Amino acid sequence: MKTTFAKPETISRKWHLVDAKDQVLGRLASNVATLLMGKHKADFSTNLDTGDYVVVINAESIVLSGKKADTKEYFSHSMHPGGEKILSFKQVMAKDSTIPVQKAVWGMLPKNTRGRDMLTKLFVYSGSEHPHKAQNPVAIKF
Repeated sequence: MKTTFAKPETISRKWHLVDAKDQVLGRLASNVATLLMGKHKADFSTNLDTGDYVVVINAESIVLSGKKADTKEYFSHSMHPGGEKILSFKQVMAKDSTIPVQKAVWGMLPKNTRGRDMLTKLFVYSGSEHPHKAQNPVAIKF
């Protein structure tokens, strides 16, 4: 019996719709990262991007477990002296509620060119409306 390997021309991609309402951020991100990488498929290959497209809605209503909503911070640096910027979770949610989901999913993807390509298949929206209805995404409940 021969082992079959995925090829770029044989990869089929589906669209998934994930409702983030009242979901824990980390658990949601790990499940979304699995869909983006394609690990749920039988033809998963580490050297190819076999993942699907994922649309996340209701990102403004995600929750964090424990005291993380008060203590979690997001750090960025401009690479200039004194250029660090630290924002709390509540400040980031007030600014743009899609950022925590995107950053959490990015933290669970490979840090290379393939991982950046996987992240382009993620679409996060703060409300329940999204412009991808024509792709007929299949709703997934985690």
